Amino acid sequence: MSALTFLGAAQTVTGSRHLLRTSAGHRVLVDCGMFQGLKALRERNWQGLGVATSEIDAVLLTHAHLDHVGWLPRLVASGYRGRVYCTPGTRDLCTLVLPDAGRIQEEDARQANKHGYSRHAPAKPLFTEDDARRALTLLQPVSYGVPLQVVPGLTAEFIRAGHLLGSSFIRVTQDDAPQTILFGGDLGRYGRPVLPDPEPVEYADVLLVESTYGNRTHGPDDDGASLAEVIVKTHERGGRLVIPSFAIGRVEELLYWLQRLEKEARIPSMPTYVDSPMAAEALQFYSSRPDELDPDMRPVHRGPMFDTRRLHVIKDTEESKALTNSSGPALIISSSGMATGGRVLHHLKRLLPDPKNTVLFVGYQAAGTRGRLLVDGARTVKIHGEVIPVAAQVVRNDQMSAHADRDEILRWLRGFKRPPARTFLVHGEPEAMGALAASITETLGWNVHQPQHREHVELG
Repeated sequence: MSALTFLGAAQTVTGSRHLLRTSAGHRVLVDCGMFQGLKALRERNWQGLGVATSEIDAVLLTHAHLDHVGWLPRLVASGYRGRVYCTPGTRDLCTLVLPDAGRIQEEDARQANKHGYSRHAPAKPLFTEDDARRALTLLQPVSYGVPLQVVPGLTAEFIRAGHLLGSSFIRVTQDDAPQTILFGGDLGRYGRPVLPDPEPVEYADVLLVESTYGNRTHGPDDDGASLAEVIVKTHERGGRLVIPSFAIGRVEELLYWLQRLEKEARIPSMPTYVDSPMAAEALQFYSSRPDELDPDMRPVHRGPMFDTRRLHVIKDTEESKALTNSSGPALIISSSGMATGGRVLHHLKRLLPDPKNTVLFVGYQAAGTRGRLLVDGARTVKIHGEVIPVAAQVVRNDQMSAHADRDEILRWLRGFKRPPARTFLVHGEPEAMGALAASITETLGWNVHQPQHREHVELG
């Protein structure tokens, strides 16, 4: 009898980890994500999986965001040496995000020890850059639509999800069991630039689907009008616009819109900085895989795929410091997207106290992050141990969200020719998850379950 254990992304958005025990007794971990946000969630990163590393036979990854892959170096540090299967695009992006995460872990530990703001003595990194690089050696790229025997008796296939370069759903089948299990990572959106729409799926006996925006809709596409308005107003005030952005995925769409709005003369041409070495490299990966991008990006696009008239890509630390200390109107895109770390924190320390400036959030902000505090109206935030007053304009724009909203999730689910016998909602906070469960039950009549953390479910 096969079974699922929900080791993460259960009643929360981060830490995606789902353990499948096959009917033959093999154990396959689908996603190996890091918990982010609230302290109680982050502490789970130190608690292990609840199953011995030696008992895991293989790992499958849906995509390269840290809440889906960021715990992989820790798994490797604890002794895992098996294979890790993913798409080529996911492999490419993991070469950026995992070593960077290791460097950040090590730097955070150094800073905590230097300034004494950790309750641990000494503070230690969750994993190191070396752990991350060892994890990369285990990645085995597999193309979309190619059946792969993961362990004896279990076949997996990657299906396009439209959320990020290389993002996928993973459909698994067992030779000695009639049921098909579809593991959803993050579901992309319809009709958006850069990436293609999520691929329809016609059947699955067991389905796991995200619920990040299960209680809201993003609103009609405004053709970049809201982004243009924020840019114009900030420029008129003589201020700076800083956009905390996920280094992979979101920067590409931002630059697409900035390029388009500039060409249509809907925004002023102003210095635009991408202050993230990882984002700069990710742009190259996107540009090198045009066959995986939206068809509209390929035949009609002319010139550099992601560019603006006054674009500056900053790579070294000295350039970043100079930008932080400079003045005058500018648009700065910097990671991290939830303002939990990275170079964007230095820009926020400098810009938040001045009402001329604007901070624009264009992605999901998990509970407990600085980004969530700011969009919820905090008047002060703590950065690098300092209390920073918030006088700048703080704006949230969900137009560029890479996550499907309630209506888009329902649209994708309607592509099934028969309902799954069991549908599990994951990757969502309780309110959003409950609202989506009610919508699915009401509109589709499906059997929906909202698993708890570490819940174990026999599949038959």
